[in-house]
Amino acid sequence: MNVLFISANTETINMPTLPIGLGLVAAATQKAGHQVRFLDLMIEDAPEAALSSAIAENRPQAIGISIRNVDDQMSTGSRFLLEAARYVVAQCKALSHALVILGGAGYSMFPESALEFLGADMGIQGEGEASFVTLLETLAANGDPSGVPGLYIRGKGCRTPRTFITRLDDLPFPDPTIFNVERFKDPSYFLPFQTRRGCPLRCSYCATACIEGAQVRMRGIDVVVKELSRWRDAGFRRIFFVDNTFNLPPNHARQLCDRLIEANLELKWRAIFYPCRTDPALVQAMAQAGCTEVSLGFESGHPQILSWIGKRFDPEDVRHTSQMFGDAGIRRMGFLLLGGPKETKETVMESLRFAESLNLEAIKVTVGIRIYPYTRLADEARADGTIDFADDLLHPRFYIRRDLEPWLRETVTDWTASRPTWLA
Repeated sequence: MNVLFISANTETINMPTLPIGLGLVAAATQKAGHQVRFLDLMIEDAPEAALSSAIAENRPQAIGISIRNVDDQMSTGSRFLLEAARYVVAQCKALSHALVILGGAGYSMFPESALEFLGADMGIQGEGEASFVTLLETLAANGDPSGVPGLYIRGKGCRTPRTFITRLDDLPFPDPTIFNVERFKDPSYFLPFQTRRGCPLRCSYCATACIEGAQVRMRGIDVVVKELSRWRDAGFRRIFFVDNTFNLPPNHARQLCDRLIEANLELKWRAIFYPCRTDPALVQAMAQAGCTEVSLGFESGHPQILSWIGKRFDPEDVRHTSQMFGDAGIRRMGFLLLGGPKETKETVMESLRFAESLNLEAIKVTVGIRIYPYTRLADEARADGTIDFADDLLHPRFYIRRDLEPWLRETVTDWTASRPTWLA
């Protein structure tokens, strides 16, 4: 089959990125023998014209559209971002008779409501490398697509539960040439690279388990290093390891760093680090392997708040971890998430003072917590009347303690205004 893959994202929230997830699905589709065309609307000066041209030239029998961002996660002046994607879907349906199939992290959190809003024909929740190929095979054989794992059909829902790919090393990587290496002359661009999927931690507000599952599945270290070498040779030298927690399990992280040191790829990279029982040897290995920045999502500086949101560390763990990275010359970015169900003025001020005491290179403060489906926060928000039981949460809803909100917003505004390395 002729398949057109479209990355609909044109936002640069937090940082610009490459649609590597869609590239992985495209690679699996090509490996299965299908003809593939890849279109990244982020880099197109005239996205509408580029889409029209791709459809006319490729005459696709199926169109896969990746949905990355649903909203900007800002509780003040929040922007809902699916209108642009809905226009892309409508344009595809106006120019082609091909089935339009959705996927991506943003779609996977809202598989039924996003499918209805965007007006596509179908959508695949979760990992698409296997299910998308199965869907194409089923369609080519005139079979019943409702048996495809994780497939949602508009107006009919999902009949067959999603499955998770256990052997990640069986999945092909995309060819770097489908992306524009010229973009990487801009130092703000990093290649997103995932060495493992799944997170068992289940923080109260986090949707990762909904997207990737709770079981950790890892790529082989040799496979990762070989692939990074290929991308390095293609001109991609800045890497963002987008594993939800780079250092879990810690032995996998250490082995990866040791192999990167041995391979001497001269990459510069950043990662998301879980600040719990940090091994000094791992920090030193990360620095030797080319790590230049870590994101420390500690979210609060108060022990009780950390416990409620499901963190398995305390403030002293964060302080100890932060100090080790600072001593190793690795830049640190911290995150605070304020206003949740157990928050008080005292816990807010303790968190602000704690974060300041770490002397991090940057801190991002978020007021209000985006409520996602299938999370403990959503359950609590429904129980206390913050949201209705019928709210599908596709349009952004935030948890902010009503009795704290005016004071909290003013306090954070005043605090960050006098601290140039703090962002709000």
